Amino acid sequence: MRKTRVLLFLSVFLCLILSACSNQSGADDVSSEKKVLKMGTSADFAPFEYVDTETNEIVGYDIDFARAIAKELGYELEIVDIEFSGLITAMQNGKVDFAISAIEPTAERKKNADFSIPYHRSELVLLTMKDSGIDSVEDLKGKTVGVQAGSLQETMAKDLQKKTDFEITTRDRVAEIVQEIAVDRIDATIMEMPVTKGYMANNKELKTVSIPGVETGGAAIAFPKGSELTEKFNPVIEKMEEDGELEELTVKWFGEKSLEVKK
Repeated sequence: MRKTRVLLFLSVFLCLILSACSNQSGADDVSSEKKVLKMGTSADFAPFEYVDTETNEIVGYDIDFARAIAKELGYELEIVDIEFSGLITAMQNGKVDFAISAIEPTAERKKNADFSIPYHRSELVLLTMKDSGIDSVEDLKGKTVGVQAGSLQETMAKDLQKKTDFEITTRDRVAEIVQEIAVDRIDATIMEMPVTKGYMANNKELKTVSIPGVETGGAAIAFPKGSELTEKFNPVIEKMEEDGELEELTVKWFGEKSLEVKK
């Protein structure tokens, strides 16, 4: 009888040990799993984000910026290419966790998304052909201005339209607009100065025209309403600014220092 009890005790003890080991292994598996964040971007806005034709990968200022934040917070980053006008909807539908695509946090966008503190600001200009006859905003009278659908540039074009009579047409991709400027179907577009440089390098007949009195609040990261990521990302952005990492990215991708970001 005593021998039977001893064997029974040993069996129970062995089961407990095996169970504990199994649980410990499971916990280790869970803790070792990498957290993944899905980021939406519109990869047609070089040098902020674009597809590298040699590697077929999405690269750019915003991509390096996002990867730096993800690394600091212990996340892996998955990038999803979405048309700019559909970025906030994609967040609302849970297709992506956040969006970075040189997005300005306008009052209208804030109704449907939360935003980080600004991380970059650059000058906005007109991009047009050298022989277009456009040398000022007033010269847009009677012309056609193409802008990306749902962008800050579309809002700005509507504001300028109140003072100068011109037509506005929208496209989903910036490259489409520039192509139509080159073949004289669109007269001009509104674009961030760093972005114009790439297009002008490929087409020497393009030029920029300043837009006086225009200021932007700066690009920010968009999050779904109530996302806990907003509070996680902001301290990292502040740290990157203090450490000079943001300025390094600006020089790397734009070849110049950024304008002062308004908080």
